[in-house]
Formats: sequence, structure tokens, C-alpha cells
Amino acid sequence: MNKRASGVLMHITSLPGDYGIGSFGQAAYDFVDFLKETKQTYWQILPLTTTSYGDSPYQSFSAVAGNTHFIDLDFLIRDKFLTKADVKDADFGSDPEFIDYAKVYEARRPILEKAVKAILADKKEAKKFQAFKTKNANWLADYAEFMAIKEHFDNKALQDWDDKKAVKRDKATLAKLRKELAEVITYHEVVQYLFFSQWAELKAYANENGIQIIGDMPIYISADSVEVWTQPHLFKLDAECKPRYIAGVPPDNFSATGQLWGNPIYAWDKHKAENYAWWVFRIQESFKLYDYLRIDHFKGFSDFWEIPGGDDTAENGEWVPGPGYDLFKVVKKELGDLNIIAEDLGNIDDKTRQLLADCGYPGMKIVQFGFYDTTGNSIDIPHVYTQHSVAYTGTHDNEVVNGWYDNLTQEQRDYTDAYINRRQGEPITRALLRTLFATVSNTAIATMQDILDKPENSRTNFPNTVGENWKWRMLPGEITVDKKEFLTDITERYNRGNN
Repeated sequence: MNKRASGVLMHITSLPGDYGIGSFGQAAYDFVDFLKETKQTYWQILPLTTTSYGDSPYQSFSAVAGNTHFIDLDFLIRDKFLTKADVKDADFGSDPEFIDYAKVYEARRPILEKAVKAILADKKEAKKFQAFKTKNANWLADYAEFMAIKEHFDNKALQDWDDKKAVKRDKATLAKLRKELAEVITYHEVVQYLFFSQWAELKAYANENGIQIIGDMPIYISADSVEVWTQPHLFKLDAECKPRYIAGVPPDNFSATGQLWGNPIYAWDKHKAENYAWWVFRIQESFKLYDYLRIDHFKGFSDFWEIPGGDDTAENGEWVPGPGYDLFKVVKKELGDLNIIAEDLGNIDDKTRQLLADCGYPGMKIVQFGFYDTTGNSIDIPHVYTQHSVAYTGTHDNEVVNGWYDNLTQEQRDYTDAYINRRQGEPITRALLRTLFATVSNTAIATMQDILDKPENSRTNFPNTVGENWKWRMLPGEITVDKKEFLTDITERYNRGNN
């Protein structure tokens, strides 16, 4: 990211299509074409890992396994593993702009089960699957077993499984369950093969067309995950795999009680004793999927907010030192120089800034944050950005520009309009995108909702809430000629074009 370039942030879930949620199908290839046509360099997405309660890609059953909702059904029909009749009467939800996760989950499973049977019955495809299984043996078997056993216990969280011997991985209990659940275990292995196969084809298409993928790695792992089940010593847990301490952030101007994320805290001394092998593996696996990797909540590596496990708010936490540069020194030694972006937003102090400098990774700038203070002294105001940074109008956790602007005070709006030289009748989205692309930051990433001039209800996520997030989808035909021309114009005007 040493030269001026730009890209678009939109998760796979938000792509249009007929089956209730975005996928690795034709709409994804069309999106790559749109990025190429508008001279972009990057497509930034959110984590591709599985989602659990709350549908958040930042709460996954696995640090590695992929979200099977993204397997495209039309491509399975094309490849003759499904028929059109298999999907014809399925109910994926009635609103093309907002995902109904419950209906998507219920409708897709029996369809994918049919595809799995067809793949296993096809000698050529079954051979490819076996090769994938062998290549990914270091994580796939554990993951498939975890998911099958989880389903066996009515999809309860790991800590609530009926058989505590299964929680503690008693050998005889696991042997019995493996035999009993063999077919379900195989299902989970095959759908991972489908996920990784379709993603590899899409990523190759993107790269062939000059588009680099920026992926995302959450710092924390879900308590209900295969990693907690198979490697409990790497987390601060009790004997039943329940977190003794959980992650979050302290109270601030946005939340009087802080944010309680619920993820277990790492036992960093154990990671250090193993030379951070799990982190090296995790980052290595991430770079099999992405060209660049954004690491979420980078501050947590310098120090993190540790909250007692039974608390209902984040108020009683305390700052505890993280591994610091010790971790990233090992990562660099084992994997070399990597294309990493550090999410350095929030309560950033000198210790975090020093870690970022030691690592040499670019940090992030959010244009919206610069206009709450109308004195011009904000650390987020665009005129103080540096080249070695990645600038956004907002991220998946922020309001879209229209919602953000509507919720400003009149004084803040007037200050914003004057600062960005908003023209008469110019949509605020275009004025702020123009400002974003004009910044000195080497990389500018526009949120797709802002390119489309979407209203407040298209926001991706409201942090610290569950139930109404991760739902927005782009509608077919929303990328008009006018919108493409505007994006191309600001990309070329501010010397960000990918030619």
C-alpha cells in the first residue's frame, strides 16, 4: 500500500441474488467487473468464517472454516450437483434488501445435503474432495466433528452440551460419537470443500482482473468454537470450558457501561511458551484466502480490557498487558513481511502507537470521526492524515454517511459542509467520498452503501447489539451508470486509478 489506490468495502452477504443472502456466485463476479471498470484496486470484505448466534462474522465456530451460506447454489446447478427443482420451492425470505438468517439457514441445509450426496457419488469430484481433506487435515477433522456433535446436542453452545465427557474430549465418548455421527461429519467436511473451491475461483478471477482482496481477522475467538474445545489451554477457562474472563471495551462516550463482547481471553503465557504457533497458523491460513489482512482491535495486542466472566457489563474490567511486538516478531520471522492493516481505532494510547510503529503496519482513519469536534483540532480531521494509512468514510461498525450526517447537530453539519466544500445540491455522500479520495492517505476505501447513497437503515452493524445487524443487501440494478461514473471520476481525479 505504498502507492495511491482505492477500493470498496462490501461483504459477501450484501451481494444481490435469488437465495436470500449474497454468495460466491455470478453477482460476485459482476462486482469484480464493477471494481475493474471504476479503476479500483481493492475489494474489502468482512471475515469469511462461519457465523453463530447473532449472525456476526466476528463470532465464529472456527478461526478457519468458511461460512457455507456463501456457497452459490446456481453454480452447484451448473455443475450438476443440484437441479433447479431442488431450489425452486425453498423459502429464503421475502425481502431482497434484508437477510432473514433463520429462513436462509433452514432452507439451505437440505439443499446442500443433496449436493453433498451428489459430490460423493461423483468419482472425479469425490477424489478432489479427498485431496482437499488430506491437505486440510490439521483443522478440518476437528471442525467437522465439533459441528456434528454440536448439532447432536441441539446446537447448544459447547459449554451447555448435555454430555460433559464430550466437552472434555473423553476418548471413548468421542470414538462413540464419531461412529454415530459419521455421515454428519462428512457433510461438514464436504461443504467446506465447496466453500474453499468456489472462493478460490472467485479470488482468482478478482486477481486476474487486477483486484486485490482485503480480508478481516477478528482478534478474538468465540467461546463456542472448535478452538476452545480442542485447545482450551490457550484460553483463560474453567474446567468446563467456561471463560473465567471475557473481552470487551471500557465505558466511553458511546456506551456508559462499555461493550461486553463475551469472547474468552487468551492465556498469552501459553501462546508465548509455544512460540505463538497458533497465531502463525491462523495468520498463514488467512493469507491463503486474502491478499491483505485487516487485524481487528489491534489495541488488544498491546493491552486489553479483561472483564470477570460472570459480569453483565464491561464496567468492572481492567487493562492487562498483551503480547506486544513479541508476537509479531515471531510472525515476521516465520511468515516474512505481510500485507497487514491494523485496526487502530478507539481508545488508542502511546503503547499501541508504539506497537504499530514497531510492526510498520498502516493504521486506519475514519473521516466521520473528524467532524464531531468543530474546532479543527480533532485527531481524525482529514488534514492531519498521513500517507501510511487506510482512510474510510466509515466501517461496518459506523453509520452510513446519510445516517451519520442526519444525526449531527446543526453546528456540526455547518462545519462539515464548510470543511468539505460541499456544493449546492451535492449529496452529502458524494461530498464526503470526494473528501475521502482527496486525502493524503495512500489507500481510500469507500463503503458501498455510501457509493449508492443509501439511507440510515442500510447500516451493517450497531456495535454491542444483537438481532438487527449484518442484514443489508444491495439490490439488482442499484449500480447505475451515474454512480459508476462518479466513482471513476474521483478515483482518477485524485490519482488512485488502477490502470
